[in-house]
Amino acid sequence: EMEPGDYIVHVDLGIGKFGGLVRVPTPDGTYQEVIRIIYQNNDKVDVSIHSLYKISKYRRSDTGEPPRLSTLGTGAWERLKEKTKKKIKDIARDLIRLYAKRRHEKGYAFSPDNFMQHELEASFLYEDTPDQLRTTQEVKADMERAQPMDRLVCGDVGFGKTEIAVRAAFKAACDSKQVAVLVPTTVLAYQHYQTFRSRLKDFPVRVDYLSRARSAKQTKQVLADLESGKVDILVGTHKLLGKTVAWHDLGLLIIDEEQKFGVSTKEKLRKLKTNVDTLTMSATPIPRTLQFSLMGARDMSIIRTPPPNRYPIHTELCTFEGSVIADAISFEMSRNGQVYFVSDRIAGLQHIEEIIHKYVPDARVAIGHGQMPPEKLEEIIMGFINYDYDVLLSTTIVENGIDISNANTIIINDAHHFGLSDLHQMRGRVGRSNRKAFCYLMAPPRSVLTPEARRRLEALETFSELGSGFNLAMQDLDIRGAGNLLGAEQSGFMEDLGYETYQKILNQAVTELKNDEFADLYAQDIAQGKEISGDEFVEDCAVDSDLEMYFPETYVPGSAERMLLYRELDNIDRDEALDAYRQRLIDRFGPVPHEGEELMQVVTLRRIGKRLGCEKIALRQGVMNLQFVSQQDSPFYQSKAFGRIIKYVMANPRRCQFRDVRGHRLIQVKNIPSVAEAVGVLRGMERQE
Repeated sequence: EMEPGDYIVHVDLGIGKFGGLVRVPTPDGTYQEVIRIIYQNNDKVDVSIHSLYKISKYRRSDTGEPPRLSTLGTGAWERLKEKTKKKIKDIARDLIRLYAKRRHEKGYAFSPDNFMQHELEASFLYEDTPDQLRTTQEVKADMERAQPMDRLVCGDVGFGKTEIAVRAAFKAACDSKQVAVLVPTTVLAYQHYQTFRSRLKDFPVRVDYLSRARSAKQTKQVLADLESGKVDILVGTHKLLGKTVAWHDLGLLIIDEEQKFGVSTKEKLRKLKTNVDTLTMSATPIPRTLQFSLMGARDMSIIRTPPPNRYPIHTELCTFEGSVIADAISFEMSRNGQVYFVSDRIAGLQHIEEIIHKYVPDARVAIGHGQMPPEKLEEIIMGFINYDYDVLLSTTIVENGIDISNANTIIINDAHHFGLSDLHQMRGRVGRSNRKAFCYLMAPPRSVLTPEARRRLEALETFSELGSGFNLAMQDLDIRGAGNLLGAEQSGFMEDLGYETYQKILNQAVTELKNDEFADLYAQDIAQGKEISGDEFVEDCAVDSDLEMYFPETYVPGSAERMLLYRELDNIDRDEALDAYRQRLIDRFGPVPHEGEELMQVVTLRRIGKRLGCEKIALRQGVMNLQFVSQQDSPFYQSKAFGRIIKYVMANPRRCQFRDVRGHRLIQVKNIPSVAEAVGVLRGMERQE
């Protein structure tokens, strides 16, 4: 929410203070609602509500220092943006090259689903959620293409990512290709091995696993079978990337919880996966991976719908106290459940065990940590699964993939020492059945925590509903900054510009590169007859109008409420979402007045305009002017999208005409009394064959 006095950033004008919503008269006697921004020297700028997407709240790391307000007319903000854009272009260049290389690489095109694939999917115990079904189809469609797949599946803990991996792995095995499933821990490798084996037990597929829990003899045998092609699916920790591992015919690489792997592991992966299909799965992807996907350099599927009968996990921040521990463990034991107790220091586990015994004498406690011999650790985990213990007291080894539906309380000691995704992963170990689950984050009082630690814990408390992993990853991106997209270098741009403005400049930089240096790449695609949309060439479509478009005060009285509604409207990107938004308005405030209806159509107008390659749309005195890509020699003018526009103009010569104004190519369309009419014309252009 924006309150008057908040620091906000306008992408073209810089950092200012929010001065609230103001109604101003237009020359022809109508009114428009604008956003007032106050800059240095008390300079004021009124910004149209159609340009809301150019404004964002100023967020930076918690140094406590307020930002300097920009001074209008000095060009300092422009220079800062240009400097940033130049640096971003250096990074983005590599990214586009990587993307272009990927598009031209030849991978293996898997054959369509066979009867065994249908049989496997039908044998799944639960009904697929709509998102799970969609993601499965997207993964399979990627695998059937000749280009190598590189898809990130971002689904919350326990939302069915493993089942998608099983289906993809089986699809690859049906074409006699081998599959590598890379996981971060020994415990998770064993758990995944069990899952894959039980799901595929009725099919002619051999599943095996590699980790430090296997003896030298077993490892040697598995590696020999792998090289001769007898093993179809191999689950393992980073041992899979060792020099001794030789694949017979690797076709698919599945990486689970990629945020756990270090830079060196990822470098080895990059060599392994040049033309192998790759499926990456994560509940809270690291900022860099998320950034890659948001920019379109990788494909991303998000699973947001929780399985039926799941409850949100009740998350509570508290200090380390015996009474809290006693209540939490006693309540869970009273309903025959089990408890995870996580503490990050091995040395302190013994002491915590004594505290638990002091407050809950009849609790059966097992201690597990990564420095134990693997066989012993496996024995303890299996004992906990078989309900030989009530409390598993461990280090963060439970974080990845232990799936025990009877354990529905987790207590995390020194929670302020963990990262956001670690905490979210650990919290996701509970609440995996239809029981209400509890998560206790134990940390010192908020007043003594660092601002970052406080923000992390508060974010976790706020985002406790099901499916909030993606929101947490975005929050993490905001708290930590995205860093360099391609390497380890951290980025300071966000400090100066605020996060959302950085994102916008990043998109501008990528669009400019596509228009300039990589124009030939798009020209080739157009020559090959590939469909290129106009939004590949324009970063933004601005709308300028003299029509009355706002929510009147008589309809939505509070200005803070109107601001929220404007911002929500600004983020809508589908017609169904717009219909749902209209329905919510009618439910809350009654029938939408004419000015409100016109305003809602602007979102659609901007979206279609961008697809058609319009940089600006002006609606004035019943005439619409469409301004296209400024660069005259842009490949856009050879694309099918522009071809459709030409056909529409030729088919409607009385209403449309071409104009050239100061080097800009315009199309003028007459008789446009409303935004709805303008949307109709653009839809007509899109449909033109």
